[in-house]
Amino acid sequence: MSRVDQVLSCADNALRTLSGTYIAAHPAPTADDDPGEALPQEQRRLSAALMRVNHVGEVCAQALYNAQTLATDDPALKQQFEAAAREEFDHLAWTRRRLQQLDDRTSLLNPLWYAGAFGIGLLAGRLGPGISLGFVAETEAQVEQHLQSHLERLPAADQASRAIVRRMMEDEARHASDARAAGAVELPTPVKLAMRLAAKLMTRTAHHV
Repeated sequence: MSRVDQVLSCADNALRTLSGTYIAAHPAPTADDDPGEALPQEQRRLSAALMRVNHVGEVCAQALYNAQTLATDDPALKQQFEAAAREEFDHLAWTRRRLQQLDDRTSLLNPLWYAGAFGIGLLAGRLGPGISLGFVAETEAQVEQHLQSHLERLPAADQASRAIVRRMMEDEARHASDARAAGAVELPTPVKLAMRLAAKLMTRTAHHV
């Protein structure tokens, strides 16, 4: 695609991500009609808060992969980022649908999260393939740990949300492994710590807003 086409594709991705006009390519790893209303109110609120955070994470994943696809001139790398983004679109759709079942909403700050993640992804992409892939590998590793903590906190009765989180963990682990196999470099410890702090700020805010 020409540079103009790539920019237009990025804009389309952003609009679809933020407007919710996306459709999962694969069914959620649970019954689509599993009602969240069946949970006690306190458990439903906890599940909704955690799934809202997970949805924010998928919004950021779209922004990161979208920006890194735009930043690289390597066709193979573009293909890898685009394939990962398509899987993340499934996660985006599943978490949004689950929030609807739980009678709750997505984060009000999604445009802010998307813009911030896009800027970070663009910067990482400009630093070269090794750094860009290293950023993917570290991001996905941290997301996997984050999802594990959610799996421990989700109510035992909320099998629908738990099934989605487990499937997301599998996919994120594979994305990290693919990035390392493609030549990811290890990021410096201060960078990893900064990423963890930024993620903690985001998750704490998205839990409520």
